[in-house]
Amino acid sequence: MKTYAIGIDFGTESGRAIVVSLKNGQEIADHVTAYRHGVIDECLPGTDEDLGYEWALQHPQDYLDVLTTSIPGVLEKANIAAEQIVGLGIDFTACTMLPVDANDVPLSFHDMHKKNPHAWVKLWKHHAAQRKANELNAIAEERDEVFLPRYGGRISSEWMIAKVWQILEEAPDIYDATDKFVEATDWVISQLTGNLIRNSCTAGYKSIWHKQEGYPNTAFFETLDPKLKNLATTKLRGKVVPLGTNAGGLTAQMATLTGLKQGLPIAVGNVDAHASVPAMGVIEPGKMVMSIGTSICHMLLGEEEKLVEGMCGVVEDGIIPGYYGYEAGQPAVGDSFAWFINQSVPAEEKVAAEQAGINIHAWLEDKAATYTPGETGLLALDWWNGNRSVLVDTELSGLMIGMTLQTKPEEMYRALLESTAFGTRKIIDAFTSHGLAVNELYVNGGLPHKNKLLMQIYADVTNRVIKVADSIQTPALGAAMFGAVAAGKKNGGFDTIVEAANQMARIKDEVYRPIPKNVEIYEKLYQEYVLLHDYFGRGENDVMKRLRHIRSEVQ
Repeated sequence: MKTYAIGIDFGTESGRAIVVSLKNGQEIADHVTAYRHGVIDECLPGTDEDLGYEWALQHPQDYLDVLTTSIPGVLEKANIAAEQIVGLGIDFTACTMLPVDANDVPLSFHDMHKKNPHAWVKLWKHHAAQRKANELNAIAEERDEVFLPRYGGRISSEWMIAKVWQILEEAPDIYDATDKFVEATDWVISQLTGNLIRNSCTAGYKSIWHKQEGYPNTAFFETLDPKLKNLATTKLRGKVVPLGTNAGGLTAQMATLTGLKQGLPIAVGNVDAHASVPAMGVIEPGKMVMSIGTSICHMLLGEEEKLVEGMCGVVEDGIIPGYYGYEAGQPAVGDSFAWFINQSVPAEEKVAAEQAGINIHAWLEDKAATYTPGETGLLALDWWNGNRSVLVDTELSGLMIGMTLQTKPEEMYRALLESTAFGTRKIIDAFTSHGLAVNELYVNGGLPHKNKLLMQIYADVTNRVIKVADSIQTPALGAAMFGAVAAGKKNGGFDTIVEAANQMARIKDEVYRPIPKNVEIYEKLYQEYVLLHDYFGRGENDVMKRLRHIRSEVQ
């Protein structure tokens, strides 16, 4: 009997389920369910009260709809029996967190709490906790907390503790009503299995948990706020287990709703970018995996724990057992290109693209590709959604210089592409300067398959060979692989993720190689990028932050 695993990728706008062959990692079918409520960033469903700047929420029901719609849908499309599925795994954007009650029911499901935005899921790009993140970092630095250097010297507002502290300060009734704060990936697994188990990936990278030391000590939490003193043993309580652990079998209720067999092994939750690493066959140091979409996560393996400026975290066994997993990132890549298309491209360009029968992104890419590096005379900073690495500061904003009355949309588009490559180069330099080799780049996501110019720019700016995932659904493929590991070899799966990667990982034969003459020019432009990066990002000129503060004052 042919055997398969299911992987489900919970993204920012939708969830996608795939059925994957355990023999070779080939995807048999996929099914997408768009989130009915999307990203909630203006007002809560059924209300007209403005959430304010930097909020990004979601509705937990949308995640359940993915399970009950896409799993039956993908089984039907694949035309296989439930008995042929040996395991299931999921991945999620992170940190995406929510408060739940003692029965693991989201507080937003309760009538008494549903009108309070703090009762809802806080999406990864919820930045309204930045003030609490700033205070947390200042206190941690003053106390010389040992955990701080493991996160590049700053804890992000996107992560768990800053969001929890924001809830305590702005909605103490929600904080008191919360039994546990959990990652959405762990909550979804609890809905499949009836067991709420925390995975080591999100705990390590997003909740300041360490394999040997656990969470920060009570004295640190008490310094933040006396009510947070016992946070780790109360509202963050729960066993933390390695990736690939079997979280339990599928419940009878979920078996009925999904069409899968009761008791099916379910892997503990995972993060989208981290799941992509073994899915591309990267199971050793020296190879950086970049998940490129609305944002970028940069993943790297090392044999020892090193402290690197601006990294999002280093977690033992955080990606592949036996290695330290390093994470860095850029919070606006595809998002910034889409913003430019939606807000700044003249209507006549969109009409011309439509008449040519191609989408506007491809239209601008073709026109931008006619320019050589440096020919536009433009340079941009890639901070349109703040900076994650290496500055870890969501209060920074985008910048483009060199524009004149002759500047064309395709030139600006190319400058934005280049800016994200420069941001990645800054991250690579941070790792290599601390003794972590980055010899090759492996990329996955929708953009590498759609935008060849972008990939060539990345190869030229970084002066490294780039290999591309064969699967468009790389995170879901990785999630399926972990599902197979949860099943184990005795149940038709694999005993380790390395075994699964050797059997199921896939990359294209096509590679992007740096062009020497382009490398030379981009090196000059990169040095100019670094000057702007440090001038606006390291405190010499905080005009970006002052503008934000003025905006807040005049609301």
